[in-house]
Amino acid sequence: MKIFHPNRLILTIAMIISSQLAATEAIAQPAAEPEEPLVLRKIMQDMGRNMQQIADGISREDWQLVEKNALLVADHPQPPLSEKVRIMAYFNTDMSKFKSHDKKTHDTARLLSQSAADRDGFAVISDFASLQQSCLSCHQRFRKPFQQHFYGKN
Repeated sequence: MKIFHPNRLILTIAMIISSQLAATEAIAQPAAEPEEPLVLRKIMQDMGRNMQQIADGISREDWQLVEKNALLVADHPQPPLSEKVRIMAYFNTDMSKFKSHDKKTHDTARLLSQSAADRDGFAVISDFASLQQSCLSCHQRFRKPFQQHFYGKN
């Protein structure tokens, strides 16, 4: 006959009670479903990586890398239609301003890509500065309120 040590018995009972309480609490208060991040968040993160690759390419005069990543910025993917509708509803009358920023980013990234294809380092640097200004203008106008609305971030 195996005899349990009193401390082991108490620990086992405490673990059973604890797991029962946790299960009861989970049933009483179902976990809140975290809202999935918008596809736009991943698109923006990818464009951020593309911008870093452009800066790296400029520093090494790797014009092919600059050209490739500038095209990725210019032709970035679009969110799915259902998400676009949510975003458009949020922007409401500011939607035209948001689209204007997006178009400027697209056009400037295209210019940057062409300058890189032409191996014109001075134009590349100038175009990259314009692209960064385009991104910054949009971010300063929209990022904080957008994140607050969709993610509750300050």
